[in-house]
This record gives sequence, structure tokens and C-alpha cells, in this order.
Amino acid sequence: MRIDVLTLFPAMFPGYLGQSLLCKAIEQGLVDVQVHDLRTWARDKRQTVDDRPFGGGPGMVLKVEPVVESVEAIRVMADDPVHVVLLTPQGHRFDQATAERLASQSRVLLLCGRYEGFDQRIIDLLQPEELSIGDYVLNGGEVAAMVVIDAVVRLIPGVLGDDRSCHEDSFSGESRRLEHEQYTRPREYRGLNVPEVLLSGDHGKIADWREQRSDQKTRERRADLLPGQSCEPTDRIP
Repeated sequence: MRIDVLTLFPAMFPGYLGQSLLCKAIEQGLVDVQVHDLRTWARDKRQTVDDRPFGGGPGMVLKVEPVVESVEAIRVMADDPVHVVLLTPQGHRFDQATAERLASQSRVLLLCGRYEGFDQRIIDLLQPEELSIGDYVLNGGEVAAMVVIDAVVRLIPGVLGDDRSCHEDSFSGESRRLEHEQYTRPREYRGLNVPEVLLSGDHGKIADWREQRSDQKTRERRADLLPGQSCEPTDRIP
């Protein structure tokens, strides 16, 4: 899979891309992440990519020419068609199902916004998928792009040590429920013990316990994930 990132701040990415599982996935050729500086496609010596909004108002708006022309240039850098994603608070909510869908693409291009956002003609011409990682506003789309990359790359076969891991995560699988609790050694710590069923060696009982705990946790914290139910999640399980 190839992921292209178009940003005004490419220096934000090397540290992130050089760590942990993502770094290993890149080294193994499982994913190729290319970061592009939007100013490369500016039309003047000052590399201007933004301007004041028509109609007045605070802030600056990303100009149509450099964004559209950069996307057109990046599209032909590889043979596979590219799925263009524009990161904006106005987009639909990014979730696990969206991450799974993007992971099935051969190429994804992430457009990182800044300032007051994009000239609307960028959206009209490119017809990107508009994504938001939450109901809040960031200084720019770079952190949002990293969130999307992190969620997508771990779904690529071979990235995780055990491919079953991503299928058992919260919000994954057909049920989309929260994951059950996890324990490791020691068996006892400050009076808190590992549930006996996990020490039994009975895989059937362990599977049943995990199923029940997943269902209970989802009902108590995120009942809205369950079919036909909708309620405000509580902060924690008693």
C-alpha cells in the first residue's frame, strides 16, 4: 500500500514514521509513505499557498491552484489509482470501519488542511472523501493524518505480529463491540487477582468469559454500538 501526505509542514512526519511498527512496516516494504511539501507547487518566489478569504473574515484560506495541481502531480507518481482524503472538521467521522475500508485501497492521498481551511473549489474539483477524527478543531491536519495512517497501517497483513490482533480490537469485527479486559503476570498485585477462568486452560470457558465481558463493557460504556440501542456512555464500569 502507498500513502501520500500533502502538507505545509513535512518536518512533522520523519519522527513519527521512524518509530515502532510503522517503521518496521516501511522497512519491510508493506507500506510506502511519501510526504510532499505543498509549497513545492506554489506559483511565486515566496511560495505562497494561502490568501485572504473573499467576503472578509479572520484567517487565511488555502489557495485552489497549488492544492489541485499538487494532487494532479502526485496522482501520476505511481500507476495505481489514488483515493483522495481531505482532513477537515466538517468531514464524516473517522472510525474503525472507515480504517478497514481505506486499508483495502492500494493508494491513499491525505490532504492536511491549515488556517481557515480549503478553497471550496478544491473540493468541487477533486471530489475527495472528507474525514474528521472528532468534533474538535486542530491547528492543522497533520496530527489527523497520523491518526489515519496509524489506524490503517496496522490492518495491513503482516504489520502486526499476529494478524488476529486487529480483528479482536475494540470496534472491529462484525459486532463492533469494545474489547474485553486483558491480564498478564503477576497473577496477584496489591490484592487484585487475575480472573481464575483465564488460568484454567479451558479455552472454551475463556472464550465465553471474553465474549461476556466484551458484551457487558459495551453495554455499560458504549450501548450505542449495540443493535437497536442508543444511550449516553458512562465513564467507567463499576
